[in-house]
Amino acid sequence: MSAIPLLRLLACASFAVSSLAAPSASGTLTHNGVKPVKRISLGPRPFWLVEDMDEGPLKQKLLSCADKDMKPSAWSISHRGGGTLQFPEHTYESIMAGTRMGAGIQECDVTFTKDKRLVCRHSQCDLHTTTNVVAIPELNAKCTVPFQPAANGSEATAKCCTSDFTLDEIKRLCAKMDAYNPHATTPEEFLGGTPGYQTDLYAKKCSPVLTLREFIKLVDSLGLKFTPELKTPEVPMPFPPGSDYTQAKFAQQMIDEFKEAGIKPERVFPQSFLYDDVLYWLKAEPRFAKQAVLLDESGDAPGAMPQAIANLKKYAKAGVKIIAPPLPYLVTVKNGKIVPSEYALAAKKAGLKIITWTLERSGWLADGSGGGYYYASVANVTNNEGDVYNLLHVLAQDVGVIGVFSDWSATTTYYANCFGLF
Repeated sequence: MSAIPLLRLLACASFAVSSLAAPSASGTLTHNGVKPVKRISLGPRPFWLVEDMDEGPLKQKLLSCADKDMKPSAWSISHRGGGTLQFPEHTYESIMAGTRMGAGIQECDVTFTKDKRLVCRHSQCDLHTTTNVVAIPELNAKCTVPFQPAANGSEATAKCCTSDFTLDEIKRLCAKMDAYNPHATTPEEFLGGTPGYQTDLYAKKCSPVLTLREFIKLVDSLGLKFTPELKTPEVPMPFPPGSDYTQAKFAQQMIDEFKEAGIKPERVFPQSFLYDDVLYWLKAEPRFAKQAVLLDESGDAPGAMPQAIANLKKYAKAGVKIIAPPLPYLVTVKNGKIVPSEYALAAKKAGLKIITWTLERSGWLADGSGGGYYYASVANVTNNEGDVYNLLHVLAQDVGVIGVFSDWSATTTYYANCFGLF
């Protein structure tokens, strides 16, 4: 079968969310009959991306894999569920979409509520952009900064944190695509603003915010691995001031919920941007810390990269095994080609394994932006959508990353299957 008819056939693939489990009317996730997904469905996007590549050996290799039976891969790591390009993040629907697209590891970004319950949210203070909280007057009033309409040249604002609400209150919310309308004059208008490269098609039903316990039960039922990220609190710790709920207690609580669920440490990759969190796990939970991931964005500030590179030896000496910088830290351009960066070479020399983030989060690559932040170090050789696979190829074959977070798991799953990365 030629590539073009194949694309047309694959374009008919359905991304319908499984009915095996669903949120109940009370906002609690049920798990009736959830079991591992046996048949992976990648849909048309990976093939569309390959077709868009410049001609060359990599394109031909990827085209040759079009008829393979695809399998889940731990190299394909979900970002906020793995279906985030089209589904509200950290929801049952996004998790199922990412799982059906072959993600072998599922992510829950972990933060806490006012009553110290753990929930999946990318940021402690993102409820105003990821849920409908501002449209519920009695809950909007409890936000750190309640909705304020755009007026007199000022943009609309709000700041609503998980720590502003009890779990029961958060369970009243409906997740939505992560966006807002800065020109909104009403709460309902503020809920808009979804970028053009995403969609609200699958955000019409009310999908509740998941607790960490619900996430663990769902992902365990699917037979996958876990990567919970301990989100850096945006409120002073301890919380509330004067209490015994310290950062260390928060870090321990996250691990405890996996232990209480009977999850083996080998299936868990705990993450944090805070070095002290990883050091805590190394001392208090050494079995879980064997796969602890230190997320690193310390090279973002102007002139900060040399120190970020120098720190890698310190991390390895302290017992950190896995480092996870963003995509642009790991690659650069030399003689018109994408090659490993100084950071990547130093991490490998220090004996650190590498995971990176985040693919499929950059919008259009062919609109003149060069891909924005995630392609900043290779923007001058990024000019079409298919270039995503040029980047992935260098990350896999030359940098040697052991996994890639993606907002659309099919893209990474396809590459992983084509090159035998499981």
